[in-house]
Amino acid sequence: MDPVFEETARKLETTVGSLGQLAKLLDLPKLRQSVAEREAETAAPAFWQDSSLAKKKSKELNDLKKLLAHYEQAERTLGDLRAHLDLAKEAGDAGELKEVADGLGRAQRLLQDMDARLKLSGEFDHDDAIISLHAGAGGTEACDWSEMLLRMYTRWAEARGFEFVITDILKGEGAGVKSVTAFVRGDCAYGYLKSEMGVHRLVRISPFDANKRRHTSFASMDVLPDIEQDIDIQVPDSDIKFDSFRSGGHGGQNVNKVETAVRITHIPTGLVVVCQIERSQLQNRLNAMKMLKAKLYQIELDKKRSAMDRHYDGMGDIAWGHQIRSYVFMPYQMVKDLRTGCQTSQIQAIMDGDLDAFIQAYLGWQAAGCPPRVKDSADE
Repeated sequence: MDPVFEETARKLETTVGSLGQLAKLLDLPKLRQSVAEREAETAAPAFWQDSSLAKKKSKELNDLKKLLAHYEQAERTLGDLRAHLDLAKEAGDAGELKEVADGLGRAQRLLQDMDARLKLSGEFDHDDAIISLHAGAGGTEACDWSEMLLRMYTRWAEARGFEFVITDILKGEGAGVKSVTAFVRGDCAYGYLKSEMGVHRLVRISPFDANKRRHTSFASMDVLPDIEQDIDIQVPDSDIKFDSFRSGGHGGQNVNKVETAVRITHIPTGLVVVCQIERSQLQNRLNAMKMLKAKLYQIELDKKRSAMDRHYDGMGDIAWGHQIRSYVFMPYQMVKDLRTGCQTSQIQAIMDGDLDAFIQAYLGWQAAGCPPRVKDSADE
């Protein structure tokens, strides 16, 4: 057999083997039975009597159906590719191998997605996410780094077909952004993005330094599940201070004319949330309350876990010694996650939102019980 065909056939069979392992993990007969039983349950006349429970069960059913659909799609794709490769070998047409390789890449991404979904077993892993980026110490350098991360996560969300909605943004004085908050809406958005929570460190030759010296910058990423519909958090009016002001960002003709932006301060905890992206004050207030409730609920969860480090304190200072990931642009190129050891020199791809390898590594690291962090070679 031609070595080129042999190598492609080897990769194809390896992927088929991976699909077989996933089939065992999924327990396909049981999965199909569960889908059928749940579909019958949703068709019952009394199903929607409890709308909250019905929504929860409908979401669970949709998650199972999507998992099954991805498996069946991967199975069909690999079957078609095997037939395609056999025909290409018979004809001796190596030109067809590119199409086989492209299809193989699509199938492998489906398998990676299914593997990740099997590891997303947390209570809110299938929910939307609320993310916040904050520049650390360092002025313009840190603000520019925060804006670079914002672009990275925006690109990641766009590639997955997720909705990325900025609700509040505070620009840096010279460049970049000091802080930004956004909703990321899509299947398992929180489950994937929880891997990004922590301090991100950048090492590069500063474009703002006339002497071209190497600078180190920090920015923090916080991630919360958008869980308002799933929880019962009561926030009395007496516990909040409500302020309205004129928006300084996007918002159409109302910007700087009507006080549509809102700031809500939770008096007992001191938490402050701001939303100014919507054109109406009412919608901004609703979004701000969603963010506040998510933060309050996270605090309650952390209390119940009796964790030594609270969620908002666990990231530590946005500075040395607390980073979860280092991005080195100079003197070499490397992105390294200090929890999982996952690293790559393809730094431009990472900054363009190609984060799947890091997310997959984090989910595996978490499933393994979160072993000790690795050393950061950028510290040497």
